[in-house]
Amino acid sequence: MQSFKSASDRRLLVVFIVCVSATLLLILGPALYAIQLSLFEAKTFVSPRTWVGFANYARIIVEPAFWHALGIGLVFSIASIALQVLLGIAFALLLNQAFPGRALMRGVAILPYLLPTVVIAITAQWLLDGSLGLWTHWAQSLGFGRPHWFENPVSAMLIVILASVWTWTPFVTICFLAALQTVPVSQYEAARVDGAGPIMRFFHITLPMVAPMLMVVILLRSIWMFNKFDIIWLLTKGGPLSATEHLPILAYRKAFLQFDLGGGAAVATLSFLLLTVLLAIYFHFVPLDEKEAKT
Repeated sequence: MQSFKSASDRRLLVVFIVCVSATLLLILGPALYAIQLSLFEAKTFVSPRTWVGFANYARIIVEPAFWHALGIGLVFSIASIALQVLLGIAFALLLNQAFPGRALMRGVAILPYLLPTVVIAITAQWLLDGSLGLWTHWAQSLGFGRPHWFENPVSAMLIVILASVWTWTPFVTICFLAALQTVPVSQYEAARVDGAGPIMRFFHITLPMVAPMLMVVILLRSIWMFNKFDIIWLLTKGGPLSATEHLPILAYRKAFLQFDLGGGAAVATLSFLLLTVLLAIYFHFVPLDEKEAKT
């Protein structure tokens, strides 16, 4: 291992250690504090705490609300990720083609990802407002009556899924577009000479070449969507009738609305453990290392 001889190298090492330490503190600190809270019964952060051990976990796992929230979270995550990946691949393939204004379209494609979540939620609420919403007006003009988008469990879930897809598909698009730049053009030319069509070229050349990026994107999107809180809370607050209440919203509701900090921390800890198990299964069956994937 080379020694850090110059002053600049030593400063760089110090900055690196400080950044890593700060990151670990910001991640591990709240996580350990949440685990500690889950072992106590407390109404607020400043109220007296009573040690209950694993009683909060035993109480939470028998509540129907926990399993309902888990199911809602899986539906929301799987549907959102599937649509994001499918649309992201399609848009990346389009933006990888040569056409006038391609650079401008690539810049425009990432705009939804840059917008704050609160702006997206307010825009969606305005479009779907039961009285003044633009989409509501169109539905009425087409003879569908006045739809109550946020009062129907199915439409409410569809809204939060589509809002998430609209927000995060540009991220997936950019990732796949970057991966497409690494595919050698000579392979496509050789495939055309052999008579391979666009579909065959995609499944036999493009998809195997971008598979490592696909695995990473699915992994990242799974972590983020399973823990997604802001877009659902801003749009529906988990309603109607808990139709969009997944584990993060259940944890928030217990901790800050029902004044059950121990129960909320237990839900958050169980959510973390479930996600860890799912990621372990994912890494076991879908290795991200190309060498492991080939063996």
